[in-house]
Amino acid sequence: MKLNHPELVDLLKKGYSAEKAAAFAYQGHAAAVKNTEDKIAIRQIEIDEWNHRTEMLEILKHYDISISKFYEFKFHVIGKIISFSCHVIGWFMPFYFAGRLESGNVCEYFRMKQYFNSLGIKDYDIILYEMGMKEKEHEVYFLEQIKDSKLLPFFERLFFWGKDSFNNIDLDKKYSVEESDFYCKKK
Repeated sequence: MKLNHPELVDLLKKGYSAEKAAAFAYQGHAAAVKNTEDKIAIRQIEIDEWNHRTEMLEILKHYDISISKFYEFKFHVIGKIISFSCHVIGWFMPFYFAGRLESGNVCEYFRMKQYFNSLGIKDYDIILYEMGMKEKEHEVYFLEQIKDSKLLPFFERLFFWGKDSFNNIDLDKKYSVEESDFYCKKK
């Protein structure tokens, strides 16, 4: 079955490849941190990203969507550069930019769910919801690590993320899969 939704197809291709970049970045981040608990947590986040990539591949295969060589190359390079940079840019920026990235990734999964639903396809609602929520957990973890840093207010003003998220999800007041359609809706 082919998907007649160019935005969804592109988002699926990009999401699949971007998960590799994130996983590579977290390899470097985990290696660069000294705190054992942080190292374990970041390695788990890396595993989550590889799992998301596996789930995305299953969706791509189901709809006979080819993997984008361009996105694979682009995100491979980006992930490796970020991985390396974690060793030289200090402790704050890897946590900050990881949280900022995860904040945006949350909505990619909810947007995929919305696009599928617009085609009458509900088969992926649960997995896309769960992946979006997992990305939100990652965002919250990274923000928690830097919330008391004196650098955070400056970075919030410069990069528009911190106490204000790029998504409207509150993990303490989660809505069910069926009630989650208003998450990440563009205004």
